[in-house]
Amino acid sequence: MQDKTALVTGAASGIGAATGRRFVAEGAAVVLADRNLEAAEALAAELRDGGGRAVAVRYEATSEDDNRAAVQVAVDTFGGLDLLVTAAGIGGARSLNRPTVIDPADPLEAFLTAPIDVWQLVLDVNLTGTLLALQAGMAQMVRQGRGGAVVTLASVAAKHPEMTGPGSPGYGVSKAGVWMLTKVAAHHGARAGIRVNAVGPGIIDTPLVAPLKEKPGVLDHMLRDVPMQRTGTADEVAHCIHFLCSDGASFVTGELLHPDGGFFTG
Repeated sequence: MQDKTALVTGAASGIGAATGRRFVAEGAAVVLADRNLEAAEALAAELRDGGGRAVAVRYEATSEDDNRAAVQVAVDTFGGLDLLVTAAGIGGARSLNRPTVIDPADPLEAFLTAPIDVWQLVLDVNLTGTLLALQAGMAQMVRQGRGGAVVTLASVAAKHPEMTGPGSPGYGVSKAGVWMLTKVAAHHGARAGIRVNAVGPGIIDTPLVAPLKEKPGVLDHMLRDVPMQRTGTADEVAHCIHFLCSDGASFVTGELLHPDGGFFTG
């Protein structure tokens, strides 16, 4: 990744932040895009203090203008865009400052009464936001004429309904959409030398999983289906993202890689 430029969305925490750190460690210049500009700037400063090249930009995933602007920052600051990671995403009700219902007494009732505004917001951020990032980033790669690599963030919830809470059906649906969107983008991007892959993490110790820790026994119950019997780390997912963006994956496109502790071995 030496001398390449990456744009990472959702870069202020979790998988996005771990990816930004990994890319800088590998020699890339990184634009850290996040709605939490203060946290993104703090990470950029940390990386620069360590000798890396990084800048932060305020970013709303659902804004077409913000996606284009983030790409333009990469061009203006570092001369172009080679790598794109779309890590911006939300889980559900907490994004609207509502309590998250974990392990409801009646899952069917929770599904039947799931708020439509939460459903729409999750789809807007996770799925439409990914499309907007792909359009802006891949368009720049086409203009440059030297290809590029993209990694989107799906989830094991894209394939397994038990990993989506019944009160927040939009999460799994949005991630299933990201999975197919990745394949569509890979199909069309290949002729321009642009590889597009996805990671579908399992239960990773990030702020998105924090609600599972608040009710005793819930996380332990979910981990019973994970052969490695633990949560993953953001760094472990970032390693997978790094591989998919590297020359080591030069003949890999349209794939979904699961860092999930063996969840899909059964």
